[in-house]
Amino acid sequence: MKTGGDRFGTHRVIEPKGVLPQPAKIVNNDMGKIWDNEMLIDVIRLNIDSASFHQIKNKLEAQGHKDLEKAFAEHVIDLTDRTGKHKNEDTGSGGMLIGIVKKIGPKFEMKEKVKVGDKIATLVSLSLTPLKVKKVKKVHLDRDQVEIEGEAILFSSGIYAKLPSDMEENLALSVLDVAGAPAQVERLVKPGDNVVILGAHGKSGILCNAVAKERAGVSGKVIGVIRKKSQSQVCKDTGCDEIVIADATDAISIEKEVSRLTNGKMADVVINVVNVENTEMASIMAAKDRGLVYFFSMATSFTKAALGAEGIGADVDMILGNGYAHNHALISLDLLRRNPVLMKLFVERYA
Repeated sequence: MKTGGDRFGTHRVIEPKGVLPQPAKIVNNDMGKIWDNEMLIDVIRLNIDSASFHQIKNKLEAQGHKDLEKAFAEHVIDLTDRTGKHKNEDTGSGGMLIGIVKKIGPKFEMKEKVKVGDKIATLVSLSLTPLKVKKVKKVHLDRDQVEIEGEAILFSSGIYAKLPSDMEENLALSVLDVAGAPAQVERLVKPGDNVVILGAHGKSGILCNAVAKERAGVSGKVIGVIRKKSQSQVCKDTGCDEIVIADATDAISIEKEVSRLTNGKMADVVINVVNVENTEMASIMAAKDRGLVYFFSMATSFTKAALGAEGIGADVDMILGNGYAHNHALISLDLLRRNPVLMKLFVERYA
């Protein structure tokens, strides 16, 4: 076992030297000998970030691939062989994984007590996780998931959660993948708030609907923005009081609809969980003056948001989504357990 590793994993960075593993282009994914402050994981499944998964899938389609599952599998192996991790080279985002603890270095900083043989989910991005893929067993094109045989490294600074015994692993992984969003919404929304959620029908969207409604209460209003009318009932069942059917890139239409539904007051809090680009201005224009906009989507452009808000004279506070919040795994799993509608939807979609 090697010694002298850095808790943030800089000892695994190959290119460029002097940066942390996330911004690095190439990391060392040699699993032969781990450092004494690392955890080695036998990987079962990758859960690719939604924006990243769809971007890769669309790119492969545009390249003319007919067998998308085969092409995606080849992409996963090529990317991890070249860079040592699964960081989308276009979006910069990753995802997370589940696996079985194989080795624990004596200097690894234990956040939750686990032992060799325990099944865990890593709660840090694949964009910084050294990953060696031996074989892709199956690509789930409808779930953003990839079953593999491989190994990964968790650094001492990394966070993880032991998988709950009362949930099927696919189900738990799907919830934990977006656990940061509902945990942040719980912090941001206050009783009586008008809340707009762009992408209210998606995986993180339905969780945010439920939390936003719990927090806003009967005196508040949750408005879900979705693309298709057929998605309306799911959004209402999970907490939306009103529905706006619009393209999330159509800022003018969304601004008009939110104004109508709030009698011109606009939203106190806007949550963006859309997995497509160019939705920054719709989010900003849905917010009231001095309102708050939370961009959880990995498709968000800081430049478009900052310059766009400036360009229309919008004085709003903007938060870039952090996939981690204290106790976010517990918060999200508990939300699913106590909300039978959410549980049913997640079982149907992801289990």
